[in-house]
Amino acid sequence: MKSSSRLNLFDLTMIVVSLVIGMGIFRTPVNVAKQAGSADMFFLAWIAGGLIALCGALTYAEIGSRYPVTGGYYKIFSYCYHPSIAFAINCIILVSNAASLAGVALIGSEYLANVLFKDSENINSIKLTISTIAVISFYGVNLLGLKMSARTQNVLTIIKISVVVFLIGALFTGDYATPLTTEAAPKADFMTTIKAFGACLVAVSFTYGGYQQTINFGGEVQNPSKILPKGIFFGIAIIMLLYLTINYTYYKVIGFSNLKGAQSIAAILAGKLFGEKGFTILSVFLFLSVLAYVNVLLMSNPRVMYAMSDEGVLPAVFKKVTIKRNVIVVSLSAFAALCLITLFYGKTFDEILDHTIFLDSIGMATSTATIFILRKRGVGEDVKDSYRMKLYPLLPLVFIAAYIFLATSIAINTPKAAWVSALVFAVFFILYFVLRLFRKSPQPN
Repeated sequence: MKSSSRLNLFDLTMIVVSLVIGMGIFRTPVNVAKQAGSADMFFLAWIAGGLIALCGALTYAEIGSRYPVTGGYYKIFSYCYHPSIAFAINCIILVSNAASLAGVALIGSEYLANVLFKDSENINSIKLTISTIAVISFYGVNLLGLKMSARTQNVLTIIKISVVVFLIGALFTGDYATPLTTEAAPKADFMTTIKAFGACLVAVSFTYGGYQQTINFGGEVQNPSKILPKGIFFGIAIIMLLYLTINYTYYKVIGFSNLKGAQSIAAILAGKLFGEKGFTILSVFLFLSVLAYVNVLLMSNPRVMYAMSDEGVLPAVFKKVTIKRNVIVVSLSAFAALCLITLFYGKTFDEILDHTIFLDSIGMATSTATIFILRKRGVGEDVKDSYRMKLYPLLPLVFIAAYIFLATSIAINTPKAAWVSALVFAVFFILYFVLRLFRKSPQPN
């Protein structure tokens, strides 16, 4: 690749920012506030989450730089461990993405339900219904072909960007006359504090997620030994600044005690700043913004399943494409069904969040550990100007420890989410060998 076509510092910084910032910041602060108990722990969790993300992103950057291949997140597991691990990990990533889609759809449904049905006694059922309709609707849009789904994505993305810009602008122009509500946090022993901090990090890590995709850009950056660490550092710094600013605004305008039990926090913020009309209008636009995430995951994940089928790790039916509209119909249908199953199994964002992060913990810890294998085998040592992180092995060890801590926290606080997620991983691991047996079996005449 010519150097002029490679990513520069600004390109990479913007990629990191766009990979991470989604709709979670408009919901997860409620979860963090519930678990934190005090404003100090609330903000500490957001700072810690950013530093953990920085450790992970720099580690993934070196992995991608040492092993720059297409589909790196799949192939790195196959190379360093075994194809069965690659299959199982990437399958649980699909499940995790389905859970993320379901969780974000529920975030959007909260905004719409609190405008249209705010006095209803069956608000949770209404949210579930709205989320289901959203998934089915955009499944239909994607069945109409890539052009239709891409056009829809463009419109929804413009709405999403406009909402974010509007909200950020409101942070600097609004009236923050609402007095701060400060509470004395109840005294807690060390283990109770650690347990609460772990619970906080579950929601924080969901909001900071996405930087792991830097693994795919290691071979496409100008002067990677300098640009990669700078781009990642600047990207994470921008994200941390934005998250801390928005959370401080929630804290100041809504109040910490109110934040713990709030719903539709971005819309509440708009209502505080612009009145009832602001609350209603922003709630509707935030719901539309969420649909951009629903649509893009329904666009992208079936293509992952197609690639896995093309490599022979999934049955051939998963790469079947319709002639008329060029739709990967089986993969799309399977992923949409997985989203709906997750939605009805989890039912609430809080439950889905625990499943998502536990599955992510497995993938994050094992993928990060590949850096030790790559370094031991000397992979990428001959790649000119490839990136090598400083403070090795501290950064990957901190990152792995953080995700082990997260998984342990979920196992203690919500054991059902942990054992169900672990069972899902085991099923996919076994399924790999079952599929291999079927491929090796003689075909009937």
